[in-house]
Amino acid sequence: MGGILISMTDKNLPLAKPSFPNKKILNRMNYLLGHLKANLKMIKDERYCIDVIRQNQAVISALRKVNELILKNHLEACVTRAVKGKSDKEKKRVYQEIVEIFKEEG
Repeated sequence: MGGILISMTDKNLPLAKPSFPNKKILNRMNYLLGHLKANLKMIKDERYCIDVIRQNQAVISALRKVNELILKNHLEACVTRAVKGKSDKEKKRVYQEIVEIFKEEG
């Protein structure tokens, strides 16, 4: 995955940010856009409902895979940086973000 870019916050503390756009992620997102447009055409063409649902499920599955790539990048870059850092507040914030993401997925 991509590296990280360092920017400065208002407190002059460096903040790690993923170096997006990432080619692999962009390719997958472009594929998803095409697939989603095809699904929309299926609906406009009044295709069989179950076929549409199956194609929608494929899009959802592919989007989950994109999220996995983004999360992997986040863990390798941002979370690792926070854990190695000295700020307990930043560590707690990053841990809480991860917990919230998994709650939302639940």
